[in-house]
Formats: sequence, structure tokens, C-alpha cells
Amino acid sequence: MQPRDIAAYLFLAIAWGFSFLVVLKVVHAFGWVGAVTFRAFVAGGTLALLAALVGRSLRLRPLLKPLLVVGATTVAGQLVGLSYATPRIGTAMSAILVATIPLFSMIIGRLWGLEKITVRGLFGLLLGVLGIVMLVGFPAQPVTETFIHGCIASLFGCLCAAFGSNYASLHLRGQDPWTVTGGAFLAGGVLTLPLLVLVPVPAMPQASDWLYLLLSGSVMSATTYVLYFGLVARIGATRTISVEFVVTLVAVLIGALFLDEALSLLQAAGGVVILIGCMLVLGLLPTRSRRLPS
Repeated sequence: MQPRDIAAYLFLAIAWGFSFLVVLKVVHAFGWVGAVTFRAFVAGGTLALLAALVGRSLRLRPLLKPLLVVGATTVAGQLVGLSYATPRIGTAMSAILVATIPLFSMIIGRLWGLEKITVRGLFGLLLGVLGIVMLVGFPAQPVTETFIHGCIASLFGCLCAAFGSNYASLHLRGQDPWTVTGGAFLAGGVLTLPLLVLVPVPAMPQASDWLYLLLSGSVMSATTYVLYFGLVARIGATRTISVEFVVTLVAVLIGALFLDEALSLLQAAGGVVILIGCMLVLGLLPTRSRRLPS
């Protein structure tokens, strides 16, 4: 990985780790459908505005079909799953399930012949899953029907994210990340907009709610996904999605620092295991080279 790729990877981990603090507030104010729809329009509108200011054109029409697919999966499907699930199962369990995205991506990538996963990379992914279990633990709340529905929604969102990323890697490789991100979010917003009839905004949002929405749309969606799709094009979908392991680590650390959530020695050890697993997936650990006989 190049230094710019590592920097983008770390920024995604930090921004999306902090997003767990924002999702609950936005969902509470706008409902789970409104949170997705308005966030998608804010993200797409932000990129369209910035592109106009810097004289950059977003050529959406030639890429309409693949953008609709990515918008339906990576944007609408993933965010609907996250927004619906998080208030029902909590951020800790959401973090566990989000970490399944790299595994879904690895399976899809292998089936489509997009990536070859080495034994070293597979071991890294398994280490990441082990670290997630150590880090977050098991849910404290009782396993109710609401909890099960939330888990199903979260897994659906994770599968959508993995599918969309591999689809983008296959059909949108080499395309402008601004166009891919802006078009995908606008498509996601259009696709989820009719659902507001079934799940309307619960009440008039306050000024602070709009600020949280702008933060989630402009920073945690528009900016991050430009970097994300750029990474998918350069290093592949599975290696890029492995950032979700670090996102979980960041989310738990934020909970311990800002929400007074306890962080045990086992969780700290899990964080170390996650980092080692990601370094294996990304090829950042040195390999032992064989010396040729003289």
C-alpha cells in the first residue's frame, strides 16, 4: 500500500468509528428511513456543489446503471440495515455484525474471480473476527423478537455493502471517485425516498438534529466514500472493506472514552488482534524471504 492509501484507510476508520455516535441521534430525529434518505441527498448534494465550485463535472448519465446498483446496495441497503438495527441491538452488537462485511466481500470476490485471497490474508480475516468477539463480547440485552429483527437487518446491510463494493470494483474501476460517490448517494436517496410514506419523520427536527445530519452526510458519507471508492479501485474491495475491523475498534474506544463504557483487558487484547489481522490482510507485515543457495 502507498502512504496515501494508508492515510485514507486510517481516516475511514476514525470517521466511521465516530459515526456510531451520530447514527442514533439522526435516527431518533428523522426515523430510520429519513436518516438514510436525507443523509444520502446531503452527501450527493455536497459532492455536486463542491464539484461545481471547483469546475469538476460529474458525468452520471453514462454510468447510470452501475450507479443505480451501487446506490441500491452500498448506500441504500447498507444504511437502511445500519439505521434500522442500531437502535434495536445497540452499537456494540452492530459493531460485531459490521465486521462480517470483509468476510462477505471475500466470498463474493472469490466467486466472481475478482481477487485471490492468500492463506495469509484469510488468516488475517479470521484473526479480525476473533478480535471482534474479544473486543465487543456478547450482547447484554435479552434476545427478543426486536433484537432478532435488528440482527437480520444489520446482516442484510452488511451483505449489501460487500456486494456493492465488489460490483463497483468490477464495473466502476478506473472511474472518477467523485462521480461514483455522488451518483451512488443520489441514487440511494431516490430509491429510499418513497419509503418515507410508510415510515415518516416522527416530529419536527431541531437545529442540532440538522447539524448531526449534515455531519453524517457531508463528512461521514461524501468525504469518506470518495476515499473509499478510490481505495476499492486501487487495492481491491476486500482489502478496503477490512477497515471495518478497525472501525469497530475505534467505536469501542470512543465508547470507553466519551460514554464511560468499561474497557477490559480482554477487549484491549482483542484490539491488538484486530490490528494484526488487518495488517495481514493489507500486507503490511514483513514476510520471511528465502535465501537462494549460493
